[in-house]
Amino acid sequence: MPVSAIGHPEKGEVTLSVNGVEKQRGDLSDLIWSVPEMVSYLSKLFELQPGDLIFSGTPEGVGPVVKGDVMQCHVGGVGDLTIKVA
Repeated sequence: MPVSAIGHPEKGEVTLSVNGVEKQRGDLSDLIWSVPEMVSYLSKLFELQPGDLIFSGTPEGVGPVVKGDVMQCHVGGVGDLTIKVA
């Protein structure tokens, strides 16, 4: 989502489900570095483009995924993303 549309969210529920089973739940406010801080730092190392995804770490509850698994992510105030592992 462009900053012009949603601003710089500081709070918002973050969830991740694999094959319909919730694996993670947190909030953007729980991050060590804010979203703008991460974007600023990473943009000095890489050319970021619209649609790029930034994965910020490995919180509690993560585990392996295999081909065919469907991961569903929700970030409150930002949107949803569904990915099928190929």
